[in-house]
Amino acid sequence: MRVSVGLVHYPIYDRAKNVVATNITNLDIHDIARASRVYGIERYYLIHPMRDQQAFVHRVLDHWRVGDGAMYNPKRAETLTMVHTAESIDHAMKDWAGDDAKSVKLAATHARNDQKKPVTSFRELRAEIEKPGDERLLLLFGTGSGLVEDVIGRCDWLLEPIKGASKDDYRHLSVRSAASICLDRLFGSW
Repeated sequence: MRVSVGLVHYPIYDRAKNVVATNITNLDIHDIARASRVYGIERYYLIHPMRDQQAFVHRVLDHWRVGDGAMYNPKRAETLTMVHTAESIDHAMKDWAGDDAKSVKLAATHARNDQKKPVTSFRELRAEIEKPGDERLLLLFGTGSGLVEDVIGRCDWLLEPIKGASKDDYRHLSVRSAASICLDRLFGSW
């Protein structure tokens, strides 16, 4: 299965469960792109409907891909060629698969325990990914306080939450840390 990653900035929840959009950060662009490159991900989408947020991403990418940053750090320039923007999950799916966007499978991660949808273990999704074929998967990560229920409901797989070793079950990783852990569990050499 061919895999791309999407970082969803809208629609997501805030702490009060309002549907909001969060701002894209410089770290969102670089850190997840680098982790995606390490694990062989084909594309990384920053998903946000606002043009000014997409323009911010393109300014950062231009600096590192064709500006002074490209000469300063050619490896980063190469890594960032996989980064794309999309105004919605559907637009990312269409970009990823063209006219066959409906065939793209979706998987998501979620830290909350209140899901009605059955969860899939990392081992189970890894086994699906390793099956031969040219199917496409878009692995979604949410910002803010997580992906909205409608997005979760569309997913073919909802990955089990990442659990650490804290006695109080603390689960508030940055999305960049969560993405790296998930990618390692799905593609790492363990």
